[in-house]
Amino acid sequence: MANRGPAYGLSREVQSKIDKKYDPELEERLVKWIIAQCGPGVKEPEKDKTGFQKWLKDGCVLCELINSLHGANKPIKAIKTSSMAFKQMEQISMFLKAAESYGVIKTDMFQTVDLYESKDLAAVQRTLLALGSLAVTKSDGNYKGDPNWFPKKSQENKRDFSEDQLNEGRNVIGLQMGTNRGASQAGMTGYGRPRQIINPNP
Repeated sequence: MANRGPAYGLSREVQSKIDKKYDPELEERLVKWIIAQCGPGVKEPEKDKTGFQKWLKDGCVLCELINSLHGANKPIKAIKTSSMAFKQMEQISMFLKAAESYGVIKTDMFQTVDLYESKDLAAVQRTLLALGSLAVTKSDGNYKGDPNWFPKKSQENKRDFSEDQLNEGRNVIGLQMGTNRGASQAGMTGYGRPRQIINPNP
């Protein structure tokens, strides 16, 4: 992993496109939120993409973050600082698993290599943005920071209709189906008859 050479040709072009999706403004907002959420024990990273990646790479900050959203019932019991690659990747995986059970959908999740090998940090931002939006929407008292940092998720608007209302609805023809108001068969010939062509100059 560490001895991965530079990308050339098409793979370099693809990586360049992925890198362009990274949002420095969003990075600033996410850093503010993570520090507010986890407390001053989490030190601020250097202000750029590389600093952001190094800050999250060992998985410790991410695990602290997901634990802080659960109150007393923390999903990750032991968070350990380690210089060993597999331990760091294991902690990132534990965060992803806990984030999914918290409610982040699969399509919003980054892969471990996206963060660990800095393959797609925009995907990492997307996951954290989805997590922040969920935390604000849940309003369970565990979210810390400015609620305006994240958009609230749209919530289900469940309605209960009585049997009478449902039966009434079946008798209504929606306008999407069209209307036959004003329709008339006046002037129509019977089906199957050929069209009459009258020659004005016999």
